[in-house]
Amino acid sequence: MSKLERLQKVMAHAGVASRRKAEEMIKQGKVKVNGDVVKELGTKVGPNDDVEVEGVPLVKEVPVYYLLYKPRGVISSVKDDKGRKVVTDYLPEVEERIFPVGRLDYDTSGVLLLTNDGEFANLLMHPSHEIDKVYIAKTKGIPTAEELKSLKKGLTIDGEYMKAVHSKVMSTDSKKNTAIVKLILHEGKNRQVRKMFDALGYPVDKLKRERFGSITLQGMNAGDCRPLKPHEVKQLRQAAEENVK
Repeated sequence: MSKLERLQKVMAHAGVASRRKAEEMIKQGKVKVNGDVVKELGTKVGPNDDVEVEGVPLVKEVPVYYLLYKPRGVISSVKDDKGRKVVTDYLPEVEERIFPVGRLDYDTSGVLLLTNDGEFANLLMHPSHEIDKVYIAKTKGIPTAEELKSLKKGLTIDGEYMKAVHSKVMSTDSKKNTAIVKLILHEGKNRQVRKMFDALGYPVDKLKRERFGSITLQGMNAGDCRPLKPHEVKQLRQAAEENVK
């Protein structure tokens, strides 16, 4: 027997929109099932149903999940109008329409997840779900313990509140006046780590995301990618769902 799923969930999985946005689109009459406009949120569809969103057929792909060790100098996007290298260039064999879960800056390396499962991506990215994102930063200058405490208390930078869950100096080089600092965030705001250290007066020279939830870069080199194992996907989903407030 084919499994029936709620229409908004199918749309979210296909990466059309978040589930909430999908519900709005259904209520606005923008979705057709088998040629008929559907406005009921309880509508369920199966694999053989034809779904159209604003006139565009929904491609129901099998969900896929990948880990990329993103190198520096690569755009966290599926395309770039300036012709620069993008993260999907490292997964040329993948036929599904994958996209990155959040972003890493052009100059930042490390753990980047890619998927075609929009609902999974939204679940991981919501700050209230408290997924640990562990960064290692090399700073110009050596921040004091007191200064790092201010990152945990939170800073308002350019009108935006930013906060770290944990911060610790791992090592220092007094001759070069640099430090290696570990920072854990639950948020994923644009250039957040760099902005926080800039605000303290310690610009970031190098930045790497070492861990996303339970996912690490163990055994990988920059540019390597691999499919996530089913238990890893399950762990990430469970971690996010456990922290839903």
